[in-house]
Amino acid sequence: MKLNELSDKDGATKARKRLGRGIGSGSGKTGGRGVKGQKSRSGVAINGFEGGQMPLYRRLPKRGFKNIFAKEFVTVSLARVQAAIDAKKLDAKETVNAETLLKAGVIRRAKDGVRVLSDGDLKAKIAFDVAGASKAAIEKIEKAGGSVKLPEKAAAE
Repeated sequence: MKLNELSDKDGATKARKRLGRGIGSGSGKTGGRGVKGQKSRSGVAINGFEGGQMPLYRRLPKRGFKNIFAKEFVTVSLARVQAAIDAKKLDAKETVNAETLLKAGVIRRAKDGVRVLSDGDLKAKIAFDVAGASKAAIEKIEKAGGSVKLPEKAAAE
C-alpha cells in the first residue's frame, strides 16, 4: 500500500452541496433558504434571540469583576530551583531573578514577576531577587544560608 492509494471507505464522505446553480439542479433559485425573510438574506446573526423572551444571557445575574490592577506572577517552587542547580542550569553563586530563571528554562515567561513558593527543599546557598515569596519559602532559603530581596512596598497611607 502506498500513500497515494489511501482513501476513505465508500460512503464515509459526502460531496458538498453546490447551491444556487439554476432551478433544474433542485437547489437553485432560493438555494435551500426558503422564501424571503431575514433568514434568507446574508449577514443574519440571531443566535441569542429567543423569540422576544428575555434571553438567557440577560436572565442570569452578573457576578464578579476583573481587577485591571492585579499582578499575575509566575510561581516557582524551591524544588524546581534546586533541580535546575543540580542539572547545572543555574549557578548558585549568581543572584536568582526572573532573567536567570528564563535563561535556565525554569520558567517560560516572566509575566509581572516571579513568586517563590516553599514546595521542596533547598540545599544550595542562593540569593534571590524576586517580586514575591511565601513566608515558608523565605524561612527555607534563609535556613539554607541564602537571602531574599523583595521590592519595597510603597506606603499606602
